[in-house]
Amino acid sequence: MNRTEEHLSTADFVAGGVQAVAHEEGPGPLLLPDVVQELRGRWDEVQTGFVDEPRQAVQQADELVARAMKHIAESFANERQNLERQWDRGDEVNTEDLRQALRKYRTFFQRLLTV
Repeated sequence: MNRTEEHLSTADFVAGGVQAVAHEEGPGPLLLPDVVQELRGRWDEVQTGFVDEPRQAVQQADELVARAMKHIAESFANERQNLERQWDRGDEVNTEDLRQALRKYRTFFQRLLTV
């Protein structure tokens, strides 16, 4: 792990956000491919470190899980914010805009239920 990164734990999860990815339509990956690759690489390092430092490896695993959870939470928060911007424009929104927004909310809701 880069020493300049903040140390997280699963207990810190509720406190903030990290980079995310938003999706227009349909289910897609929850995280950007480069984020997934970085997290998987980091997991390999944690797992390998268990032999020499088991306690530290478990602490790092907790931090890594917390980081992944924050990425996912921010992804959904950004997606919801983008959806809200599409229809929350006062009287300038027509029925078709609202229909499209409802479709996107349905897709978003279905993705939330699959996590």
